[in-house]
Amino acid sequence: MRVGSPIPPGAQGTNTLALLAAVGLNVRQRRLDLAMTVRELAQRSGLSERFLVALEGGQANVSVVRLAEVADALGVPLVQLLPTPRDTYRVPQNPPTLPLPLALVGLRGAGKSTVGARAAARLGVPFIELDERIAARAGMSPGEIFDVHGVDFYRRVEREELERVLAEEPACVLATAGSLVTQSATFERLLAAARVVWLKATPQDHFSRVLAQGDTRPMRDREDAMQELEAILRARRALHERAHHIVDTSALGLSRAVSSVVRLARAR
Repeated sequence: MRVGSPIPPGAQGTNTLALLAAVGLNVRQRRLDLAMTVRELAQRSGLSERFLVALEGGQANVSVVRLAEVADALGVPLVQLLPTPRDTYRVPQNPPTLPLPLALVGLRGAGKSTVGARAAARLGVPFIELDERIAARAGMSPGEIFDVHGVDFYRRVEREELERVLAEEPACVLATAGSLVTQSATFERLLAAARVVWLKATPQDHFSRVLAQGDTRPMRDREDAMQELEAILRARRALHERAHHIVDTSALGLSRAVSSVVRLARAR
């Protein structure tokens, strides 16, 4: 499996960053449409998980040949992964340096991946999913990490990868795992170092969005899955409300939620 070369921090020009952010967004959206994990895409394309994480975050100096391999693995023509002029121009030509990294918290289905990726593309900054950083580091999915190494190992790597992101990506949009808020020290670190936004949604929207991604695990052999979800939302409400800002993705819809996140990221 070949390993790609992420762009060193500060090495990319504004136009390059805008282009790579748009390409990464297209790759990520197609992968999510197929309910495919980064690991599955790595296996199909022959590229490393670390490189694909960087690619989707707008931080990989991808060649046409490698992007073609990704397109083939996703089952689309190469041209569909390239941004149109309209897509590219939507990214600021002189994006401001964000005063702080912007971190999104919330349960699965809140919209962290979709809203975060689109907001990052508009801001011209990398979009990073902490779960995918952890998976790339461990060489296995989060579920496999829990099964093989246990929760303590996962939490340790989660904290280490968070520290790495905060050190290496001072201007980024970061999507965290849904349970990060339950880890007191890690959540405190995030609150101190980033602008934290809780993406809030109704239980029904949480549930339907996860199912729309092709993940049937929430309902498999669990007749009371919705009740369990509602209980988790109630239990974590006080933690989520510690975020600096709240964006209700159910009330606003996708487009307005993205605009709200962009506005919050730029605010001084």
